[in-house]
Amino acid sequence: MELDRVLTKENFVSSGKSKEIYRIPEGEYKGKYAFVFTDRGTGYFDREGRPVFDPGYDDVVGEIPGKGAIACKFATYFFRLLAKRKVPTHYIATVADNVMVVEPARPIGMPEQAPEFAGSAPLLNLEWTWRNSAMGSFWRRYPFVRPCADLPQVIEAWTKGKTDKLITFESLSGAGVMSEEEIAYVKEFVKKIASVIYEEFAARGLHVLDGKIELGRLEGGDGRIVLIDEISPDVLRVCKGYRRGDDGSCAEAGNCIRTSVSGDDRKISARNQLPASELEKIFLM
Repeated sequence: MELDRVLTKENFVSSGKSKEIYRIPEGEYKGKYAFVFTDRGTGYFDREGRPVFDPGYDDVVGEIPGKGAIACKFATYFFRLLAKRKVPTHYIATVADNVMVVEPARPIGMPEQAPEFAGSAPLLNLEWTWRNSAMGSFWRRYPFVRPCADLPQVIEAWTKGKTDKLITFESLSGAGVMSEEEIAYVKEFVKKIASVIYEEFAARGLHVLDGKIELGRLEGGDGRIVLIDEISPDVLRVCKGYRRGDDGSCAEAGNCIRTSVSGDDRKISARNQLPASELEKIFLM
């Protein structure tokens, strides 16, 4: 594929925080999309105006040389692994260090139903999380649960936007976003993806606490729901040194987990959690 003929202004579709999307007009992959992984990094600016890169933030504050190629290789590794495990995705091929080809797919959402009413808005996309341990926003929402307690692979749906919001499965079916049959399928589908990822890290002595993915409907064929976007180290919470205790939580939690509270604001962190850069090294060496 001649990238200089694909990555043009005429073929440009959209741009996000970390990727640019182009329509492929001709050749072997005609009608497919090219994902270009950029070096853009999200974070915030400190008091001196210097960029602090942090994937937990949504604002782009600069570029990290080589970040796009590393993210593409990481996503490629897991897309190919999932293909071997018969998990359907939109991935087709990786054609350059920072470019992959994917099937066109529509994120799961819903058009705006009442534009004549102020404040009405469409549901542009959903994100899906799985929880193996009570960490992050799960513990902040449910502080009565022991921090880092083992969970039975809890599946959650979130609206994706400037501020992500948890949405119940009953709301998804009641509002007509998805049928109950689709929701039942998605729950098992996300669990299968989560299990493949969990086992891959466990084979290296690491424990996946939780993760986040996106799903979409293929535009071609039967429109079935598949994994889309990417598998990113930025949205996987992984730790080292996990040991299951008799009480159903990690035996290292007392030494690893730190919590704090200020009014209604709760925070939780894990000293043994690995940064995205370390996860990338593990699978790209």
